[in-house]
Amino acid sequence: MGARGWLIHHSLLTAFRLFCRVKDRDFSQIPLKGPGILISNHNSNLEGPYLYLGLSPRSPIALAKAELWKLFFTRQLMKSWKSIPVRRGRLDRKAVEYAAASLKRGRFLGLAPEGRRSRTGELQRGQPGAAWFALDKEIPVYPIAQWGFDELGSSLRRGRRARVTFRVGRPFVVRTPDATHPVHDLQSIIDEMMFQIALLLPEARRGVYQDLTKLTTRFLHFL
Repeated sequence: MGARGWLIHHSLLTAFRLFCRVKDRDFSQIPLKGPGILISNHNSNLEGPYLYLGLSPRSPIALAKAELWKLFFTRQLMKSWKSIPVRRGRLDRKAVEYAAASLKRGRFLGLAPEGRRSRTGELQRGQPGAAWFALDKEIPVYPIAQWGFDELGSSLRRGRRARVTFRVGRPFVVRTPDATHPVHDLQSIIDEMMFQIALLLPEARRGVYQDLTKLTTRFLHFL
């Protein structure tokens, strides 16, 4: 990390400590070495940077929308963290290949399977493409749920620090019968993965995964 990246890194860490009370003890459940896939809900622009800082020294690599490379500050941040730019709305093969290579090198890969930020704070439907990274690769997947950053503005207006919580669920690997990679099952697979995030969230934030009677684990094998 260069001097500019170091400055951004420590400035963000200082800001988090000043304006937030973060409960992240569950991070200790994630091993220090990978490979591993971290899947999280996405309801603000802050959980990604905090995951990178809070999971240190793991230094996960994350997929991030390509638009973040257009602005100077976010471009420097993405470069210093070696994030992978993704062109949304299409299959970005270059990003997929880079992410797969990072996993083979034993890195942690961060994914937000919803594909876009939730404006309501409730969990949105997972995008089927996110399942490809875990499918039949025997790579542990760690579901992470977080909430509180989306209430930062209202907390500060009341003169309070935002209360932010991170929870980590049971790790699992994704397997399909006979490793057939059936395309028609991708949505079912990602839904099972998303339900594992929903289990960690307060009931009011589970969104489309509110009904836990629909939870299945046909493709998930817990570690």
